[in-house]
Amino acid sequence: MAKAVGFGGVFLKARDPKALAAWYAQHLGITNSGYGLSFDGPESTGMTMFSHFPETTKYFGEGPQQFMLNFRVDDLDGLLKQLATAEVRIDPKRQDESYGRFAWIWDPEGNRVELWQPL
Repeated sequence: MAKAVGFGGVFLKARDPKALAAWYAQHLGITNSGYGLSFDGPESTGMTMFSHFPETTKYFGEGPQQFMLNFRVDDLDGLLKQLATAEVRIDPKRQDESYGRFAWIWDPEGNRVELWQPL
């Protein structure tokens, strides 16, 4: 049987796509080549997940958000310090698991974004 073998991309609608792309570049180092950013690389730690949550979940934050981006990061504490200095909205909650550490932020359009440092 033919099957999906991975994500081809994640695409977001935005009120101001250029401003949102600039925010992700400035704060998370995600630069846009015109078509987006490729995260391919054999040196990556962690996995890519495709999961479903109940429609009543609060895990994505409050409000009508139907998805949540999760980015693997190399230094969660360092990134959170940078984001705090830049006055990015940061959820005070942290979660430590055997497979990694988690924190959450909001982008300028109100999307809750998960940051994950794999262990």
